[in-house]
Amino acid sequence: MSNKADSVAAWEALLRAQVSVLRTLNAEFPTDELSFNEYDVLFTLSRQPGRQLRLRDLNRHLLLTQPSVSRLVDRLAARGLVFKAPDPGDGRGTIVAMTDNGYEKFRRVAVVHAETIHSRVGSALTEGELRTLATLADKLRLDSEH
Repeated sequence: MSNKADSVAAWEALLRAQVSVLRTLNAEFPTDELSFNEYDVLFTLSRQPGRQLRLRDLNRHLLLTQPSVSRLVDRLAARGLVFKAPDPGDGRGTIVAMTDNGYEKFRRVAVVHAETIHSRVGSALTEGELRTLATLADKLRLDSEH
């Protein structure tokens, strides 16, 4: 078990690194296609079976409030990038699914976004460090989800 000072120092370093990297990613994000939050919704859906997820579960993946996610999904639906349907297993729930058009737009933006990520993160770390960072970040995320 680590001591409190080391835990706080590690958290501060992680937070500062995240802020710095996100500033770069936001500045270089291709906003003419999608907003950063719209991309996050499509990214999350792209990783799910059938590219769909219950709205309630989508909320858990995003750093937005539930009303904000609902409005964002409505805007994406109005643009034909996702569609909403009643959950066949629970009529009270709503399924959000990515359309083919939404997936194509996501892929176009993802290619550009991946280059920015690679330039900012991949240029600062070795392959081994990248793997270690991913392992440590997953460990922190999975530990907090339990």
